Amino acid sequence: MLLVIDAGNTNVVFAVDDGEKWRGTWRISMQTARTTDEYAVWLLTLLHNEGLSPRDITGAAIGTVVPAALYHLRQLCRQYFEVEPLIASPRLDWGFSIALDNPQEVGVDRLLNGLAAHRLYGGPLVVIDFGTATTFDVVGGDGTYCGGVIAPGINLSVEALHTAAARLPRIGIGRPEGGLVIGRNTNMAMRSGVFWGYIGLVEGIVERIRKEFGASMKVLATGGLAPLFSEGTRIFDHIDPELTINGLRFLAERNPEPPLHNASDITQEG
Repeated sequence: MLLVIDAGNTNVVFAVDDGEKWRGTWRISMQTARTTDEYAVWLLTLLHNEGLSPRDITGAAIGTVVPAALYHLRQLCRQYFEVEPLIASPRLDWGFSIALDNPQEVGVDRLLNGLAAHRLYGGPLVVIDFGTATTFDVVGGDGTYCGGVIAPGINLSVEALHTAAARLPRIGIGRPEGGLVIGRNTNMAMRSGVFWGYIGLVEGIVERIRKEFGASMKVLATGGLAPLFSEGTRIFDHIDPELTINGLRFLAERNPEPPLHNASDITQEG
């Protein structure tokens, strides 16, 4: 079985694939100070609850945009599962070209989303990921990663409103009651601005991408808030919450399993 780990700025998602289906998917908050043993106590308990043991894991793949988290996640795979994880990097075989000025600077989460999106839904398409940042990734008909757009994530915007404006409260994220735009109080006005503002952002950027790309494009949404925003727009053709972990699964299929490092190698890594 394959253990995949998607370590983002907000959460770390762990999932186990048995070759036919996901046996389990779990998430924990991102804390760069979290140790190998802390991850292990948490994850081994969840595996046990699903009838799985460390011996069932025969391979691992890690994708992260948080370099400080990589060391302990790699150690987790080595010490508790005795496998060397494949680390997602632009240098690996993705099966498509990366048409960027500097391919090394792109976040691997965006490449993983592009890989899974094209494999599962074809192309050309736009992948929108509602994460810590809201990203728009453009994938060509042949799978080429063409670049995209990075905008502030909705949670960052909500926190910025509360922090920068002394009289504005911290609000929850949600669709305004009745789908109304005009708020009759401060809380509702803020919720409307956040929700409909992001709907306008999504629809406007997708329209401009399509015009610049010059072709009809599917639109795919992922990330925890994708279902929420689907309530306010018909622009999404598909919503796929498992896109990134599927990208890790497909990447592991394309690349050879790394050899397990020994203890002397491990101690030299930072």
